[in-house]
Amino acid sequence: MILQFARILLIAAIAAAGVLPSGGRMAVRAAHEGERLPFDASEWKTNFKKHSVPLSELISGGPPKDGIPAIDQPAFEAVEEAERWLKPREPVILFAHGGDARAYPLQILIWHEIVNDTVGGLPVAITFCPLCNTAIAFDRRLRGTVLDFGTTGKLRFSDLVMYDRQTESWWQQITGEAIVGDLTGQRLTFLPAQIIGWETFRATFPQGRILSRSTGFARSYGRNPYVGYDDISASPFLYAGPRDARLRPMERVLTVSIGAEDVAYPFSTLERVRVVNDTVGGVPIVVLFVKGVASALDRPSIADSRDVGTAAVFQRRLDGRTLAFRSQGDGVIDDQTKSSWNILGQATAGPLRGRVLSPVVSGQHFWFSWAVFKPKTRIYAP
Repeated sequence: MILQFARILLIAAIAAAGVLPSGGRMAVRAAHEGERLPFDASEWKTNFKKHSVPLSELISGGPPKDGIPAIDQPAFEAVEEAERWLKPREPVILFAHGGDARAYPLQILIWHEIVNDTVGGLPVAITFCPLCNTAIAFDRRLRGTVLDFGTTGKLRFSDLVMYDRQTESWWQQITGEAIVGDLTGQRLTFLPAQIIGWETFRATFPQGRILSRSTGFARSYGRNPYVGYDDISASPFLYAGPRDARLRPMERVLTVSIGAEDVAYPFSTLERVRVVNDTVGGVPIVVLFVKGVASALDRPSIADSRDVGTAAVFQRRLDGRTLAFRSQGDGVIDDQTKSSWNILGQATAGPLRGRVLSPVVSGQHFWFSWAVFKPKTRIYAP
């Protein structure tokens, strides 16, 4: 199935700009020799002589610099206000810090891709790449400076390439690494964030705050401009990289990287087993899966899209002991105390009620977009 107007607009924009993928080696040499770059650099102050990837791998996604506008002054609403326009299964990015819990609806992020925010005193960037289905939260602090991020209008292996407004260095979203410019080689700190359903957020955080649709931009919030893109039989858009045939390219995976080990948990497996006790990089973890979260990339209305569920990862160590978890009925319990746990890692009943497991940084991606950056990934199989 093809994208509808999003794909048509992007292809038209690329054709109009004359920016198409080109040979890697020549593009890099041209950059070093001060010759023409494989894209229009007139709007940039970036140091293109410094880069860690072939510049030819950076292709136009259609819009120009900041053509997809980041949200720099986010406004927020109370649960009661957001209830008027968010439906129970709608996906939101949950980020909480310092007692401040916030929800960033994908119906907004799909049009902006970056929110520069400060949560509980911590400067953060909440990011979402629709073509990779990748939602990531970053600490915006780097070497004593708070960075502000915008969109370059470029993609690398279909993934969002951001830039910081302080140095105009370009950053790969999936890796959190600067790949072009003065900050090349620097890495942002990943922060734990989850995709959950609106119903879960409002029930768990009644005092939480929700990113408002009053963004200062006129967008069709609630509508999906990438209709049908996440069809399991579809092909990635604007992607010409290698393909790892172990899974289908558009298979949703939950990923974890600890130490030198990368693991992917296919949603098709998680939906069946629901709970996974594993050890990654020497750290005992539990992966939890629940239904009740709609795809942002399925039907024209996100609220009406199919239920793809969501997953989260937590450390299994609590109070000096390692817990083992299993599904029981519609819920999850640990074998040691028989306490009940939810998708947020919270004990909701039993001896451990009120306790919270430590979250592990994880991501939800389409397989193709993760595998190209992490080719040695272990795929979990029960």
